[in-house]
Amino acid sequence: MAYKTCVSIAETTPKKIHSTLRRALQKSDYAEIRLDFLRPEQVPEALHLVQSHLKRCVCTLRPRSEGGKFDGTEQNRISILKLIAEYRPYLLDLEFSAISKNKSLLEYVRKTGTRVLVSWHDFKKTPSFSTLHARMQKMKKLSKSIKIVTMANSISDATTVLSLYRKQDAELIAFSMGDYGRVSRILCMALGSPFTYVSLGKPVAPGQFSVDEVKSIIRLQK
Repeated sequence: MAYKTCVSIAETTPKKIHSTLRRALQKSDYAEIRLDFLRPEQVPEALHLVQSHLKRCVCTLRPRSEGGKFDGTEQNRISILKLIAEYRPYLLDLEFSAISKNKSLLEYVRKTGTRVLVSWHDFKKTPSFSTLHARMQKMKKLSKSIKIVTMANSISDATTVLSLYRKQDAELIAFSMGDYGRVSRILCMALGSPFTYVSLGKPVAPGQFSVDEVKSIIRLQK
């Protein structure tokens, strides 16, 4: 089993993204670039600066309604997502809600040859296993790469999310946020996740480990 990491990068200028990305990829297999932390007009410059690294990057432009920072119109966001797709990153994270409403966006991204990571988050709770499994089945129709993340308010919540690995035949990234969910960020790799999200230092999401912490755990496992 290959245990891989993806460093989340949430910087507010293109130059900071570029310098942090170079540091991240020295330590990590992949990096997630949170482009929603930039002003919309800064995204083209950022893509230009990092284009030589994008084969190892997950690009994300998360709107406020999905826990992100992007607060422009959805029409503007879609045009930026199309631009990102043209740069052919390793994965382009598209929210399940966005592509359920806008199938033409999914078609456009596919035509560029960019792989889509369909994501769904619940920042308050963990729904029942049957609800999550039904959601996963719908997401699988849109892409083979799926990300399901919930807030764990108990250890059993984290177990519920990890149980999705028993029923999956896609490339699934599923874990829980928060203190109760921390262990799921490690266990998901043993259950088949292609990577787990980590930080370079300060967590970008609740309960996130740093890349150094995860690498030290991986070394113990080996």
